Formats: sequence, structure tokens, C-alpha cells
Amino acid sequence: MDNDDDDRQLVERFRHGDREAFADLVVRYQRPVYNAAWWVLRSVEDASDVAQSVFLKVAERLDDYDPRYRFFSWIYRIAVNESLNVLRRNGHEEPFDGEVDVPGPDGDDPERRASDAELSARVRNAVMGMATNDRTVLMLRHFSELSYLEIGQILELDEKTVKSRLFEARQRLRGLLGDLHDERR
Repeated sequence: MDNDDDDRQLVERFRHGDREAFADLVVRYQRPVYNAAWWVLRSVEDASDVAQSVFLKVAERLDDYDPRYRFFSWIYRIAVNESLNVLRRNGHEEPFDGEVDVPGPDGDDPERRASDAELSARVRNAVMGMATNDRTVLMLRHFSELSYLEIGQILELDEKTVKSRLFEARQRLRGLLGDLHDERR
């Protein structure tokens, strides 16, 4: 059974009063929801608040979920929208003013691990310094590995617009990381 079918069964069980089914959904999606919020908001506290809010909304509005679509896309849309609402309520985006701690990948070569960790931190820091729309579309595609269709469903955009926004965001990111291309040659 794939996650989509399993999600639909959990949703149906919760709709019929099974609280354990909802707990299973929370456990399954707590980290992805938090990560989606963090990439938009760049704040641990705000991302935690949004994650809690998302699961409250899911519990309250589960009857709005259409099982013809992936539950994952539906909950991600709620997470992204809640995150964008927090930004709007705050009145502005705050500039990124710090570095993100990024653990290096596992491996035996300490120099390689240090180099990879440094590269990963530079890319993540560059992404975190980008505008919310750019950061969001990059996060959904490259960190959450969603399809163009899924991103479109989450952001309520057609696939062509998603592709265009992603292309433009990648171009801006490439500009921010221009010296990396030369270093890697």
C-alpha cells in the first residue's frame, strides 16, 4: 500500500472518530509541515507555531479534504498558506541575517565532508536570503521533491507558471552563487 492510500484510510478512520488515526497523520507529516514553514518563515519559533496551527486546521477542516487528491499536497498547501499569512501579519519580510547550521553528509573523508558541508551551507544560506516566492518554489521542488503538478496544487498555480517561477528562482540563485560554478571547474 502506498502512502496516498494509507493517508486516505487514516483520514477516513479519523472522520469516523478514530483519534489514533489523526495522531498517525501528525507523526507522518509533522516534520514535512515544519520544514515547509521554516523555509518560508526562516524562524524556528514561527515554524513551530505554524506547524501546530496547521494540524489544528487539518483537524477542523478535514471534511474539506477531497480524497481524489493527495493528502500530502493538501496539508502542504495549508502549511505554505499559513506561513505566508504569518509573513503578512508581521507586515514585512525580515532580511536574513545569519547562517544556517547544516550538518555535513556522512562519509569517511573529513576534507570532503567539510567541503560538502560548506557548499551545502552556502546554498542554503543563499536560498534563505531570497524572496519568499523564490524560496517557496525552490523548497517545494528541490527539498521536498514535489512535482510541478503538486507544487501547482499547493500554490494554486498552473504548471506553466510553476515552471516559469522555478526557472526564474534558479536564475536568481545561480546569480547569488555565481562563483561556485567557477570553483567547481
